[in-house]
Amino acid sequence: MSDNVKEIIVNGFWKNNGVFVQMLGMCPTLGVTTSAENGIGMGLATMSVLVGSNMVVSMVRKAVPNDVRIPAFIIIIAAFVTIIDLAMNAFVHDLHKVLGLFIPLIVVNCIILGRAEAFASKNTVMGSILDGVFTGLGFTFALTLLGSVREILGSGQLFGHVLFGADFQPALGFILPPGAFIALGFILMTYKWINERSANKS
Repeated sequence: MSDNVKEIIVNGFWKNNGVFVQMLGMCPTLGVTTSAENGIGMGLATMSVLVGSNMVVSMVRKAVPNDVRIPAFIIIIAAFVTIIDLAMNAFVHDLHKVLGLFIPLIVVNCIILGRAEAFASKNTVMGSILDGVFTGLGFTFALTLLGSVREILGSGQLFGHVLFGADFQPALGFILPPGAFIALGFILMTYKWINERSANKS
């Protein structure tokens, strides 16, 4: 594996994670992560749009005039969001109903437009696809982790399966919007601690 490929993978998934580092895409991150299933569903939908838009942006980057590149990128992103929205409505209708308005809002997710502008518009098609895959996986990981923490603490379940006995008292506040901020705060603290510990070891 070349150093460039390794850098794309590590940056996309962990080192430059859109949620943990850049704090982008906070609307779906906080809004839909009441469960792990919602988190993974939203993450994979976003990753699909990210991969598709990165690929097309990279393909047309030399043909798009510089002064209209942002509107052009948004149109490309919107096209892929429409495809994903219709596909989810057809094949995973229950999840589509739960995620609701957050699926069309993928169009304005700063992670997607940011990767189109910062990476796909300057790199090869294969590199842009790889960047889309691992940036998307990093986003999916962040949403699934947050959704898992909130679901476990808020209902004592994970992916709908009961984890604890009848004596467990769930902290229902974690299912509510304030719980998303609290859970994310502890996750960010843990993320920073892991990175600092790794830096000290090296």
